[in-house]
Parts: sequence; structure tokens; C-alpha cells
Amino acid sequence: MQFGGTEILLIVVALVLLFGASRLPQLARSIGQSRKVFKESMREGGEDDSTDKPAQIASSATTPNVSSFTDEEILAEMQRRTESRS
Repeated sequence: MQFGGTEILLIVVALVLLFGASRLPQLARSIGQSRKVFKESMREGGEDDSTDKPAQIASSATTPNVSSFTDEEILAEMQRRTESRS
């Protein structure tokens, strides 16, 4: 789809009427920054995150796993937390 001179002029006029002439540079800057951040995050998401794996292992080692608790321990903890709120 190709835009002619009149179509581009109408779009520019509509943008100026909607946002105002002072807001258009700010709007264009924020769109550019958002695009840059999106591209960087897409690039990082495609890479192998082997550097994050040790941090995940370390954090899981310090916090107890829920399945390691017995039902009685879970109920006792729930009752303790309920009583402390009152």
C-alpha cells in the first residue's frame, strides 16, 4: 500500500489535531524508546540464559519446598498466621 502526498498530509494534520504540536516529538521519542527496548528484549529472549540458572538454583535451595512440609505443619503455619492477623 502506497501513500500519496495528500494522504500523508491528512495523517499529519489529524495527528497535530489529536495530540498537539508540542506532544508529537515526545510521542515519537517514546515510541522509538519502546521499540528499542522491545528489540533488546526479543534479542535477549532468543539467547540461552545459562547465566540465570545458578541464581535460580541458589534461590530454590534457600527457600523450602512446599512438598517437603507435612499436612500438619502446613495447617499449623496457617493457623499461626491467621492468629497473628487478629
